[in-house]
Amino acid sequence: MDFCWVTIHVKDMPESLHFYRDILGLEVHRKMDPGPDMQIVFLGSGKTEIELIYRAESTELNYGKDISLGFVVDSVNQEIKRLEKEGIAVESGPFQPNPHIQFFYILDPNGVRIQFVENVGE
Repeated sequence: MDFCWVTIHVKDMPESLHFYRDILGLEVHRKMDPGPDMQIVFLGSGKTEIELIYRAESTELNYGKDISLGFVVDSVNQEIKRLEKEGIAVESGPFQPNPHIQFFYILDPNGVRIQFVENVGE
């Protein structure tokens, strides 16, 4: 069984698309407009994708505070500097729970926690 995607219902599709495509560098794979007030976009850089869904009638969105999406980076410090240049603040971290891993979190435009992980010493 392969893990294929994570779905995020978004408040603002252009803002969310800018974040995931332009800031995180994920490639748009598919776009759909299944109705006049609905948009779906799939993005990814590997087998697993992120599905963004916008519905005009969705006024309140709820995300679990203990869920995050993780991305591997070459350097936590360089990634923090790059994101700060984009105007994105670190939500928490960086943390280094052991000598082999370091990570930090930011929030996407919808409040979803995004984790950036560096495998130290690899």
